[in-house]
Amino acid sequence: MAKIAFILLTHKDPEGIIAQAERLTSAGDFVAIHFDARASRDDYALIRAALQTNPAVTFARRRHKCGWGEWSLVAATLSAAEAALEAFPQATHFYMLSGDCMQIKSADYAHRFLDAEEADYIECFDFYASDWIKTGFKEERLAYRHWFNERTQKTLFYTSFEWQKRLGLTRKVPEDLQMMIGSQWWCLRRTTLEAVLEFIARRRDVRRFFRTTWIPDETFFQTIVPHLIPETEIRRRTLTFLMFTDYGMPVTFYNDHYDLLVSQDYLFARKISPDAQELKDRLGALWDRRDVSFTVSNEGRVLFSFLTGRGREGRRFAPRFWEREASLGRDRTLLLVVCKKWHVAKRLVEQVRRQAGLAAVEYIFNESGGLPDLGGIERSLDKRNRHRRALLRMLFEHHQTDRLVVCLDPAAIDLMRDFAADKCTVRVLEIECTFTDAYLIGHARRVGLAGETTPSEVLERLLPTIRSDLRHESEQMQDADFPVLLRMRQDDSPEANAVPLAAFLGIAPALAHQIAATDYLFVD
Repeated sequence: MAKIAFILLTHKDPEGIIAQAERLTSAGDFVAIHFDARASRDDYALIRAALQTNPAVTFARRRHKCGWGEWSLVAATLSAAEAALEAFPQATHFYMLSGDCMQIKSADYAHRFLDAEEADYIECFDFYASDWIKTGFKEERLAYRHWFNERTQKTLFYTSFEWQKRLGLTRKVPEDLQMMIGSQWWCLRRTTLEAVLEFIARRRDVRRFFRTTWIPDETFFQTIVPHLIPETEIRRRTLTFLMFTDYGMPVTFYNDHYDLLVSQDYLFARKISPDAQELKDRLGALWDRRDVSFTVSNEGRVLFSFLTGRGREGRRFAPRFWEREASLGRDRTLLLVVCKKWHVAKRLVEQVRRQAGLAAVEYIFNESGGLPDLGGIERSLDKRNRHRRALLRMLFEHHQTDRLVVCLDPAAIDLMRDFAADKCTVRVLEIECTFTDAYLIGHARRVGLAGETTPSEVLERLLPTIRSDLRHESEQMQDADFPVLLRMRQDDSPEANAVPLAAFLGIAPALAHQIAATDYLFVD
């Protein structure tokens, strides 16, 4: 069975560190602690005194003064790893943790998980080709030497960088290495960690290169491990669940995140709020339990993005400068069918094509395909959205018509507003559908907000938010003050729905009634 030696990087909260070490070693695993040399000596003495009788705990021989983005974080990791390798010959896996991490599975689950595959778990993506770095320096991290800390020595950091840039003092990556990047929270097998230490002892040039690389804790192990270990033995993921906001800050978890955390396909999570004592207690008790089964749904990141995105207003598809004066044509009429249940809108539009003879396209800004060759503008959703007016002009011309029906999702309020601002005539028909709990759960699964095994209590909390979001989308259309906004309702009779449909399409009431009376129109 797997035996884990946890590499614990810490700098505060001595009582929490003691509790964490005792908890992690209670199931037969080990802990190697590096306590930041910048931190209180009294705190370090307290930790050592409390854990000195625990044979499953060891300490890094050398304490480094750690700074964010510096080599010192890698040096601290290496010091703790060397201590762990020497002190715990029984350890089969070495798992990086911080003092802000906590387990979200039981020890029994973790051991069985690691026994299931002979593999290392470490994020390692191509440094240049991946989009792992969202903002700030990218190639500059490697091409220039960084001796100063950007956070504490900002002037020196940027002055040094600018002088190197002006003088052309760039450097090359060691020729035999493919630079990789990823999270610093890895889990490596014993043989892998030993191979890494042997490699850097032999390759002083590699160690020297990374010593002046900016944020090397995201590139050092991530580059060396795939250099030494076969691809088939590497799982390019972390076993620690962490999320970042769109400002690049780590997401902090609180007491009400317990159900979400334990349902993720990870063994640990960070960051746990210092104030989330209830969450800490519940997760702490989890580690030693053997009578618990875990239902993994793994929807955490998508769910977070969805919930934090509510209420944010912005023009996702703001017009480019060459489109601002472009018009669909003053003599043309654009008919927007807006419906959350796409199959309902598609059925209506199909009947409109057959019975009214109008040209129509279905959700072309949401689904690929479905368009003729328009010179390449139709090839990707990104292009369609960027050049939406040009796309519709070409569709009007392709169908040789002055009336075109287009299906839109209610979330596309920015597209509606942009089209309504055009010189052409725009009419909007909202199809208001009823949404059962079962339908909304299916919708959440289709868009990735939930999985097949998402706990029912998570779904119960999610459903009101989804309903509120759907209402908000409808209210946005009403508030947009479109010149013509009509509404069909699932609960209304065909006779009632024929009235807005006739006005929307500009067709005879009898024909509108025939279309609205389609018997399967609203069937899910």
